[in-house]
Parts: sequence; structure tokens; C-alpha cells
Amino acid sequence: HVQLVESGGGSVQAGGSLIISCAISGSASGSNSVGWFRQAPGKEREGVASIYRGDGTLNYVDAVRGRFFISQERAKNTVYLDMNSLKPEDTGMYFCAAGRVRRGNWWRPAEYNYWGQGTQVTVS
Repeated sequence: HVQLVESGGGSVQAGGSLIISCAISGSASGSNSVGWFRQAPGKEREGVASIYRGDGTLNYVDAVRGRFFISQERAKNTVYLDMNSLKPEDTGMYFCAAGRVRRGNWWRPAEYNYWGQGTQVTVS
């Protein structure tokens, strides 16, 4: 049984920073990648960043490149998203997900088998 649990969300003023975490437990069999997605009310779920756990390849959507940084701590089986220079348009529910993701498709929710429950990030 695989569980992904996000934490660290909250409310922050524009220009501020937050770090959210994704703790992974159980055997995510066959998973090679962890991604962060976000969803604002009335909008589709959007891929924000991903990390290939084997070689550490990182991917970012253009809207966050240079402001957000994804990383992993293998010993804790945890993936982080360090968010800086936050903007109101970054507001949304942030989800982490794990799956066996094909190269070039990291941004597609359908590539991921396991999902967390989400953590809310609000920027005002």
C-alpha cells in the first residue's frame, strides 16, 4: 500500500516563500518519478515540477522555472518543493504524485499512479 502525504502548505504574501513536502511510504512499485501538480478552482490540474528519482533529472513548467526548486531526500523518502517569489497566480491545491513516467511526459497527470491528498497554498 503506497501513501503520499503532503505537508507545509499555508498562506503567504506575494513575494514570500514556502517549502512543501511529500512523504512517501510503502512500495511505489515501478515508479521512477515524483511530480508536483497544482489545481486552482475551476482550472485543470497543472504539472509544476518533477524529479526522476534515479538520475535526478528535473523538470519545471515555464511559469515557475527559476522560482521553484524540487529536490529529494532519499533517506527520508521525501520530495520537497521550495517555492520562492510567490505570486497570487501560484495559489492552488498542490498535489504530489508518483508513477512510472515516460520521458517528456512528466507534466501529464495520467502518467502517475499514486497521488497524495493535497496541501493548500494561498498567495495574496
